[in-house]
Amino acid sequence: MARKKSEIYASLWASCDELRGGMDASQYKDYILTLLFIKYVSDKYAGQPFAPINVPDGAGFKNMVALKGKSDIGDQINKKIIAPLAAANQALNQADFPDFNESSKLGDGKEKVERLTNLIAIFEDKALDFSKNRADGDDILGDAYEYLMRHFATESGKSKGQFYTPAEVSRIMAQIVGIRQAKTSQNTTVYDPTCGSGSLLLKVGDETGTKVSLYGQEKDSATSGIARMNMILHDNPLAIVMQGNTLTDPKFKDGDRLKQFDFVVANPPFSDKRWSTGLDPLNDQHDRFKSFGVPPAKQGDYAYLLHIVRSLKSTGTGACILPHGVLFRGNAEAEIRKALVRKGYIKAIIGLPANLFYGTGIPACIVVVDKKDAAARKGIFMIDASQGFIKDGPKNRLRSQDIHKIVDAFARTATTPGYCRMVPVEEIEKNEFNLNLPRYIDSQKAEDRQDIDGHLRGGIPLADIEALGAYWAVCPKLKAALFRECRPGYVALAVDKAAIKQTIFDHPEFTAFTSGMAAHFEAWRKRTAEKLKALTPGFHPKDAIFDISEDLLTHYTGKPLIDKYDVYQHLMDYWAEVMQDDAYLIAADGWKAETYRIIEKDKKGKEKDKGWTCDLIAKELIVARFFAKEQAEIERLTGELETASAKLAELEEEHGGDEGAFAELDKVNKANVAARLKEIKGDKDAADEAAALKAWLEASEAEAALKKRIRELDAALDAKALAQYPKLTEDDIKALAVDDKWLTRIEADIAGEMDRISQGLAGRVRTLAERYGTRMPDLAARVAALETKVEQHLKQMGFAW
Repeated sequence: MARKKSEIYASLWASCDELRGGMDASQYKDYILTLLFIKYVSDKYAGQPFAPINVPDGAGFKNMVALKGKSDIGDQINKKIIAPLAAANQALNQADFPDFNESSKLGDGKEKVERLTNLIAIFEDKALDFSKNRADGDDILGDAYEYLMRHFATESGKSKGQFYTPAEVSRIMAQIVGIRQAKTSQNTTVYDPTCGSGSLLLKVGDETGTKVSLYGQEKDSATSGIARMNMILHDNPLAIVMQGNTLTDPKFKDGDRLKQFDFVVANPPFSDKRWSTGLDPLNDQHDRFKSFGVPPAKQGDYAYLLHIVRSLKSTGTGACILPHGVLFRGNAEAEIRKALVRKGYIKAIIGLPANLFYGTGIPACIVVVDKKDAAARKGIFMIDASQGFIKDGPKNRLRSQDIHKIVDAFARTATTPGYCRMVPVEEIEKNEFNLNLPRYIDSQKAEDRQDIDGHLRGGIPLADIEALGAYWAVCPKLKAALFRECRPGYVALAVDKAAIKQTIFDHPEFTAFTSGMAAHFEAWRKRTAEKLKALTPGFHPKDAIFDISEDLLTHYTGKPLIDKYDVYQHLMDYWAEVMQDDAYLIAADGWKAETYRIIEKDKKGKEKDKGWTCDLIAKELIVARFFAKEQAEIERLTGELETASAKLAELEEEHGGDEGAFAELDKVNKANVAARLKEIKGDKDAADEAAALKAWLEASEAEAALKKRIRELDAALDAKALAQYPKLTEDDIKALAVDDKWLTRIEADIAGEMDRISQGLAGRVRTLAERYGTRMPDLAARVAALETKVEQHLKQMGFAW
């Protein structure tokens, strides 16, 4: 049976992290990713003639497993595994791999042997079988790699996490360069001049329907080695990654000139202070700075952008992540910016939230360069997406809805107030070519202003009511039901403050709207259930979620009050949390609901049976569909048990304490109560005590009987549920997974969104009613009256002044 993807990644990371010891995560990743690489090429290519990667006999993962426990394991890995592998493949060299005999990192003697032995054991997990690994970005390996890279970047700290561009940002860049819409082939070229571990380059490659040619250059030798392995891991063995400094020693040339590419993407080091070391910019042999100017000596951002401009074909498109400073800094950078805008090369600027990247906390932007339409360009499309993110530990992260919103806005180039618009070049000229986004887009939320006249003379300002126009467009008569005019420009609440919510929720227009939205969801639910139930083993989960999520987004486009991106996010969150794992199980094993025992090991290695479970169809779903009556009886008895327990607690509280009937007992329990009753039997003076003790005993026995009955019924229900699984037909399983599990949860989440909208209106009306409910003169009169009262009290007490 297939294991959940999320479990595989989590256990892989936990095991790796546990074995890291004192080693820095940025170094430790080199060892882990090398093991992942050797496992992958061994599973996928060992023994295969004409494979893109040659795995020599004796240099595969199983040969590495044979070295476990050997005293010279590190040296043997270097000599018997890595050296032959590097020698047999032109795309690899030994310098790409870390030294497995490095005592300063892996420890000495026994420590090194244990650490490497345990590391190899992690990758022996049967779930990590890459022999059937798909090459379409929808596989265990690609996602496992991404998961590990994100965790390593998070753990590596501020200065060492730069090898990884967050996957969410890579996805935006891959989509906005337009490679998916282009006619691509093996001749289409994609280049990343500062490629790090290659994740951004691969994301762009993944966007195409065909294989394209990938080129990357990376300054750090260990990271460029990882990038080369990463290309092979993601089934791009022909990708070329070179090591070297892109600015001083660009590796990709056509003769003496820089090679030019169809697409260029980059996430260069921010504000590189050493960019010109070893370079004479004024006499640059590649003419990168001739037309636009030389960047400042201590600020390398434009050096990388101008390298990209020079590396693009005349029909090429590029996207580069840069710090916000490039948009507004003066002097040399202002001149470069002016020249680029006048040339028409800048197609768009997308402002991103702060604290997204692993190397820095500063906000960044994506600058989109497009040579093809430069001559006709009349403006720059600007998007301020700085407010769209979620906090994720120490960093901020873009959600699926934030990515979709950016890509949609970019594709449409229509104006969305406070978010995006096309800014004409004349307006940019008026602002002296300053491209700082707040100059052109006001993304700040409107301030909730206080109306002085309303405070002084009473009444809710009509302007505040009109600001809720989206609600009145849906429920025009609701406004009249809630408010009445009290003077020109001001209204008063027409209902009691306590009745605001009820007035809204009971209004016929509002109930018609909510029931209409429920029916709207039902239409999507019906067709989605059919699509999901038609999935067959071997389907691509990422394609499936793309289809249904895009359909959901389209389904809610143009609907009043509800934000389609919020609805979309509910589905994407549930996909990441539960549905994705289920989809991969079905893709691997088909529509099966197999139970298995949960066996846990204690510290001594002793196994303990903790019951049974089923990943796809949980016990609760079986119970709800087939044994609702039995469950209802357990719930009824549980209610009775709560009453009995409360009665018991009440008796103990009532008769506890020094003077109470239970004062003579060390502890109130059955044995002590029974013994005390025996002791005071026949004692007329102790009649009250005996009555209290008997009442406690009866309540205790009732509680115990209920607990026993519930345990018996629970065990019987557990056995019935377990016995039901083998009886399930494929249609049963589909109904349980699709209808009862997935779509019921998504419906509840979207209903919650509707509820939030309703509560939002009620909350705002209440806030306004409270804000302007009492006039300022009335408040002043109340204060004066209270002051007089206090003064009189003080005089009566003899405090006069």
